[in-house]
Amino acid sequence: MPTPLSRKLASLISLCLLALGSTSLQAETLKLATTTSTYNSGLLDSILPQFEQATGTEVHVIAVGTGAALRMGRDGDADVLLVHAPAAEQRFIGEGHGIDRTGVMYNDFVIVGPSSDPASIAGQSDVASALQRIAEAGALFVSRGDDSGTHKKEKSLWQQAQISPSGDWYREAGQGMGKVLQIADEVGGYTLTDRGTWLAYQGKLQLNLLLEGDQRLFNPYSVMKINPQRYADLNHQGAEAFRQWLVSEQTQQQIADFRINGEPLFVPSAVTPVASQ
Repeated sequence: MPTPLSRKLASLISLCLLALGSTSLQAETLKLATTTSTYNSGLLDSILPQFEQATGTEVHVIAVGTGAALRMGRDGDADVLLVHAPAAEQRFIGEGHGIDRTGVMYNDFVIVGPSSDPASIAGQSDVASALQRIAEAGALFVSRGDDSGTHKKEKSLWQQAQISPSGDWYREAGQGMGKVLQIADEVGGYTLTDRGTWLAYQGKLQLNLLLEGDQRLFNPYSVMKINPQRYADLNHQGAEAFRQWLVSEQTQQQIADFRINGEPLFVPSAVTPVASQ
């Protein structure tokens, strides 16, 4: 019959094993903070199972705007980031929050809107001119308004058009890209969207793609690890494994092959560094 001392010893051993098990489970989880546009495109659902199967690491995807993702990285609430706001990313690295920023892929932004096109921007090749027409016509424009990479790009484009958008025609939704497309569809407004989310949602909407091709609409995505000198307890090993996997030849090919209705959503860029503009 077990003595009280042996029972206490057994309980202590069980607690130690439980703690070890919890540590092991935590080490097998990777917190990925990424953009809603990346998530909404369906790309991550397509490629992440291969990483999880190959490494035994469960990826917990946190889909937020790029600004929120960078804040999570700064606060140690994510292990690795996949985002698309080059200037903000460079500040993040320069301030010492992140390391090993690596280009993964790119697509582009487009402007979509109602078939009636009240600002007559269809066929335009100059995005600044198109935004000027929208403002002059007072045509509804739905902004992300959420400090995301798309919102940052939109604000820079308005600045290039020398316009400070305001008034009843300009509506900030504070929502992710998929929801903003739905809102623009409901109110008959224009919006700026990444091409990937547009292709994923266009079959559900009455909106039309009205402007594309301006080089200022280039949209690069990068992966970054959190600086281990800031947060030593994060899953840095898993983050590095994920970074290397994303830029591997096999995964880059999977990114190139990912399509919706036969159209590619992203172009892999690990071989050629992304532009920093």
